[in-house]
Amino acid sequence: MTDNFALLSEPRRPWIDGGSLKKKFLALSSGAHPDRVHQSSPEERKAAGARYAELNTAYNCLREPKDRLRHLLELELGKKPDDIQNIPPDLMDFAFAIGRVCKDADALLAEKTNVTSPILKVRFFERGQERVEQLNSLQRKINDGRDALAAELQAMNPAWETKDKPLKRLEEIYRLLGYFARWSEQLQERVVQLSF
Repeated sequence: MTDNFALLSEPRRPWIDGGSLKKKFLALSSGAHPDRVHQSSPEERKAAGARYAELNTAYNCLREPKDRLRHLLELELGKKPDDIQNIPPDLMDFAFAIGRVCKDADALLAEKTNVTSPILKVRFFERGQERVEQLNSLQRKINDGRDALAAELQAMNPAWETKDKPLKRLEEIYRLLGYFARWSEQLQERVVQLSF
């Protein structure tokens, strides 16, 4: 398995500063960028293209927290982390709230498809904006949860230098980020549909 941390000269750790990671990626990939090697031999262009693709893949993996955690867990455990389990009890009410608001938005969207009158369309737009605000409110809560997890990951970095790495908590955070990503996609999909 390729170690994306090593490819970008980054120590293995749960939290990475996005700005410094991007600077490292740009510095490491600049010599292999296709625009810089277009006058080289075909073999050199091929090698540079492969190197650039490898660095780009590593950067994209490490810049996204959920992907970084999955990769870190794979490296540390020697296997992929288990798939997402049951929703933790403390998030169950939040999951139900998301489901309820999405269901309400879907019902409004279904009702809206049968409307042809311009006056009724305006009313649906107004009702849709109320739903959009509900969806955005839940999205803000998801963003707050992600921010809290990012702070926790940052606080984990020093522990990562010890033998007692908090792998179990890292797996929990990985799963939570999976829930947040899925819920965020569901909310954003409805926001887009209700905005038109």
